[in-house]
Formats: sequence, structure tokens, C-alpha cells
Amino acid sequence: MDASATTGPEVIERAWEQKIEPLTVRISTAVRITGLSRSRIYELIQSGDLDAVKVGRATLIQYGSLKALTAASREAQD
Repeated sequence: MDASATTGPEVIERAWEQKIEPLTVRISTAVRITGLSRSRIYELIQSGDLDAVKVGRATLIQYGSLKALTAASREAQD
């Protein structure tokens, strides 16, 4: 087998994975992608601006609500 045959499907698989948006993200991921502090993320959850669910000990934020929050911020700036 040549090298191109083994790397082809892996590249396609990775490209496919990048197109899928997560349903939820953990607090640490929300901090990284928004640049907001952990405290501010929790404040937004408490105020209802971010939708979150608890699964065991993990707090998961609905990815769609993060996108809506950032879109609303962009519209307010325009």
C-alpha cells in the first residue's frame, strides 16, 4: 500500500469532523472561544443569557446560545 492511500481517508474524516458544530461545550471551552472570564460565563448563565445544563458535575453550555450571544454583541456594535 502506498502512503497516499492511508492518509486520504484520514484527511477526509478530519475535514468532515470540522464541519460539525458541537451541541454543547464545557465552561473551559466557552472561556477559550469567547475570551470571557469563567465568572462572566457563570453570570451570563445565571441571568439567562446563556443556556446551560448540568450533566453530573459538568456544566454544559448550549453552543447555539454562545453563537447567539456573540451575534447579538456584533449587532449591538454596528
